[in-house]
Amino acid sequence: MSKFKPGASAPDFELEDQHGDTVRLSDYHGKGPVVIYFYPKDDTGGCTAEACAFRDDFERFQAAGAAILGISSDSVAGHKKFASKHSLPFTLLADPNGLVRKQYGVSNTLGFMPGRSTIVVDKEGVVRHVFTSQFEFTKHAEEALKAIEATAAVSR
Repeated sequence: MSKFKPGASAPDFELEDQHGDTVRLSDYHGKGPVVIYFYPKDDTGGCTAEACAFRDDFERFQAAGAAILGISSDSVAGHKKFASKHSLPFTLLADPNGLVRKQYGVSNTLGFMPGRSTIVVDKEGVVRHVFTSQFEFTKHAEEALKAIEATAAVSR
């Protein structure tokens, strides 16, 4: 579960992506919504299903102007392999010490498994939606899209 509720400011962070480039949440401010999804581990069954759901809906996210950032404790090299193997067109970020996960309050499930949580942040850096479910892997992409579309409809 994330400690953040809609209306809270999303803390900035700086992590390396699957190409070794530095990515900051603040890089996206003013551009469009950002989906930050925390997941336990590259190339495991549930995490692959979740990543592929985001991949399969990627065009819809792009049409809405949204960026997708997947975060786990896996290494840059591990992310590169995972992204390549599953043709993931979005950014994966390495959080090897789990510091950003902690910063966002994404707790472990059953005390040992890194939690699975998706946070939608608007272009001003404000949290608009939080969805946490360890076992509804593909629902994370669906929930994020619904939140982005609802926010867009309200701002029209």
